[in-house]
Amino acid sequence: MEPWDIEKLDGEFVWHPFTQMLDWEKEKNIVIERGEGIYLYDIYGNRYIDGVSSLWVNVHGHNNKEINEAIKAQIDRISHSTLLGLGNVPSALLAKKLIDIAPKTLKKVFYSDSGSTSVEIAIKVAFQYFKQKGAKYKEKKKIIAATSAYHGDTLGCVSVGGIELFHSIYKPLLFEALRIPYPYCYRCLFGMKYPGCMLYCASEAEKIIKVNGPESCALIIEPMIQGASGMITMPPGYMKRIERTCKDNEVLLILDEVATGFGRTGEMFAAFHEDVNPDIMCVAKGISGGYLPIAATLFSREIYEGFLGNYEDNRTFFHGHTYTGNQLAATAAVTSLELFNKNDLIYKIKELVPYFKETLQEFNDIDIVGDVRTIGLMAGIELTKDRVTKEPFEQKERTGKKVTLKARESGAIIRPLGDVIVVMPPLSIDRKNLGELLSIIYDSVKEVAGGLR
Repeated sequence: MEPWDIEKLDGEFVWHPFTQMLDWEKEKNIVIERGEGIYLYDIYGNRYIDGVSSLWVNVHGHNNKEINEAIKAQIDRISHSTLLGLGNVPSALLAKKLIDIAPKTLKKVFYSDSGSTSVEIAIKVAFQYFKQKGAKYKEKKKIIAATSAYHGDTLGCVSVGGIELFHSIYKPLLFEALRIPYPYCYRCLFGMKYPGCMLYCASEAEKIIKVNGPESCALIIEPMIQGASGMITMPPGYMKRIERTCKDNEVLLILDEVATGFGRTGEMFAAFHEDVNPDIMCVAKGISGGYLPIAATLFSREIYEGFLGNYEDNRTFFHGHTYTGNQLAATAAVTSLELFNKNDLIYKIKELVPYFKETLQEFNDIDIVGDVRTIGLMAGIELTKDRVTKEPFEQKERTGKKVTLKARESGAIIRPLGDVIVVMPPLSIDRKNLGELLSIIYDSVKEVAGGLR
């Protein structure tokens, strides 16, 4: 079949996620055929640096030999059997590896298929845990979440999400969540400046948790950086204060590490930046190295034991997914975690981080760049119409989209969050290729800025 035939099939039959299909039909879009290392190749043989790790998941590069071979070997044994009432070898091995590297409070692993499902599980378990804990806790039913949060696209996740563009249309279907302010220093909700603000946002969050603690079962938050809302980084100290206040008020702390886990922030998990020990942690995306869908929700032993009892007590967690703990995906994840050790990947990431951060500061020379935010090998470059007033571009101008199209012309795939340019390459990238990627993005932003002038 010829490349243009594939393009025709895609255009005629595929509905792409988070994509305005009217634009897709008007534009010539890329169809990927294969990958190698940090590169993607389209059906015409054009090569692109994968600047967003295929939506933040790729760790060791595409077509990794070790993961390929491990999956092939597992296929010859079995590809899938249910985890409902049965165990399997790869999921047991992976559970041990996850607990070994997770924050010390976490002792049990519940598998699912995506970041959204891992969050749904966390919410349902937190609610049911207190419902079964006794009459003293019967009012603890609500979930506390942060402003501008994104936790996934299923209805429970959307309920605790806080991005109007994504979530507002579904409000009639949702449960109500309580809100604490997430620290967005560039556009502070309180009109203050860090560090002179003394983390005023944390003080306000503490008040909300304390007042609502008696009726709240859990607080869910993205630690150290909010992803889909625009790569919004936390100032030091905020996360630790939230943890302490949750513990003091018997509110379970759920960390959503779907985007931040597995080395993205320069630590294996973002929780380690401030030695945060959650009651529940959600992981997905990079867990399998970017190969196959798998997710996990990790729990403290106390929460797990709250579900133990005779069958007729109805304390069972009646929740599961057909492909929970799938052998192929779990095998990819086990091999990915082994490669972290074999290649000393966390150390290599930490070596790259200063160069990444310093090079990104050069973007401040471009007049439409309002703010540059980084942690680990994650970055967001926020574009603004007016640097002084921080006035955003109008949505219809699609300034971020223009930058990504320019980058494609120069051989890099990136995807914006509105007018925030996301930079999140495969963690295996070396300094030379990272420099090439940043240079392409810099030139693309500069060219778009010149066109606007």
